Order: sequence, then structure tokens, then C-alpha cells
Amino acid sequence: MKKSFVGALGIVCALLFAAAGTAPAVGAPAATDKSIVKAVDFAGTVALSNCSGSVIRMPGSRPDDPALVLSNGHCLETGFPGAGEVITDRPSSRTFSMLGASGSRVATLRADKVAYATMTDTDISIYQLTRTYAQIQRSYGISALTLNDRHPVAGSAIKVVSGYWKRIYSCNVDGFVYRLKEADWTWKDSVRYTSSCNTIGGTSGSPVIDTTTGKVVAVNNTGNEDGATCTENNPCEVDENGNVTIRQGINYAQETYIIVPCIGIGNKVDLSLPGCTLPKP
Repeated sequence: MKKSFVGALGIVCALLFAAAGTAPAVGAPAATDKSIVKAVDFAGTVALSNCSGSVIRMPGSRPDDPALVLSNGHCLETGFPGAGEVITDRPSSRTFSMLGASGSRVATLRADKVAYATMTDTDISIYQLTRTYAQIQRSYGISALTLNDRHPVAGSAIKVVSGYWKRIYSCNVDGFVYRLKEADWTWKDSVRYTSSCNTIGGTSGSPVIDTTTGKVVAVNNTGNEDGATCTENNPCEVDENGNVTIRQGINYAQETYIIVPCIGIGNKVDLSLPGCTLPKP
């Protein structure tokens, strides 16, 4: 997972100056109205100690629900979950720097638990905060980002918003990967970016926002650095027939619509809900 800042400082420093100001790449046409584009800024994104993330809500979340922060499973303060490991309701007092629209820090938020985390089938962590959406809105004027409850669309224009680096990458959804394998971990139906989303260490956990809907469709998590095959920091694509493809320099994200059916009343993670396909402990 090259997108965690820990262990990637040399790569980050080398790329930080070389990767400024890329223009959106052109992918396959998406079935959306290109004339409608939502403004995307840093409001609601967060910086972790080693990664990026965002304050998120489900389409049905209520103002008085405890707010949630989304990042990667490999960004947990306790280290990478093992293959097959699923974490639920683990106490945590982790803090997050929440950003305003311009990228300035407006608040420090605190978790009371890791509600869910895994690196099996997907790469996500969901923290429950000590404040509600309404409290955050009243205190700081910041609204949570909404997860889209639909599968992302190939060719869609997207932005990857890194709270850690206060940087926004623009590109398109190039396609979807049946299985993305990296060392001991395998992820299902991953999003592949077009090349201009050349994300770097510290962008792990960044929300991937569809510029037509303004909603989160994925969470940034990895990319192939060196052209190696299926090793750490060098994920490989595996199709339905077991054929392996290596795309050096291409980066990936994990879809987030699968989270929505697993969040119940009061923003509680409930893996027994109908339609919930997240891995269970």
C-alpha cells in the first residue's frame, strides 16, 4: 500500500514537486450530463497522522447521528489488518484534522471507536466520532460528504481529495478490476484511474468524488510503483480467467457504495442487514 505516508517519505519527496497541476484525462464517455459539474473542495476532508480521509454520511443519515470518518484499513493506527481479518467496535481515541473549503484546518475531531475496518475484499476503515453531524455543522459550518449508493460509472470525471497533502487530483474512472491483488491482500471490483490521478504517499484514504453528483464513489488506496507483480506497493490486476496484468504507475481505489447497506439506524454498522456484503468477522 504505497498510499500510506509511513514508509513512503522518499517517494513522496521525489514526486511532490514533479506531480503538480495535472489536467483531467479523457476516459470512456460516461452516461451523465457533462454540463452539470459539482464544485469539489476540501470541506469535510480530514488529515490523519499518516493518511487522508473524510467525514461521511449515508443517504439516510440523520443530523443527530454520530458522525463517521472514512479512510483505508491500512491506515489504522494499529497497523495493517491481516488477510481475512475484520475489525468491529474497537475503542479508539484517534484525532483527525478537519479541513474547510480552502484546505485550512478548522477543527480537531476525535473518534471513540473503530466501527469497522478490513483489508479483505476492500480496504476501508470507518471511525465513529464523539460529535454528531449537527454539532459539527453548528460549530464549523461543515457538512459531511455523502456516499453514493450506486456503483460508479466507467468514464466518469472524478476528483481524489487528499486532506493530508491538501491537494486535489483530477482524472476519470478508467475501468474496474475483477480482482486487485497486492501481497497477501485481494480486493474485489476495484476502481482503476486514468493516469492523471498520479497519487502519492499520504493520499491513502482520500475520498474519490464524482464531479457530476458531488458524492463519494470510492476511497483511494494503492498503485503499482515499480512494475513488479502482485507485491506490496505493486498490485496486479487479475481477471475472471486468472490472467494477470501489470500497469506500472497506475493507481486504484475501492468502491464505497457497498458500505451503504451495512449502516443502520443511528449510523451503526450492522453486517446482518439485507444487502450488506462487507466481510464479517
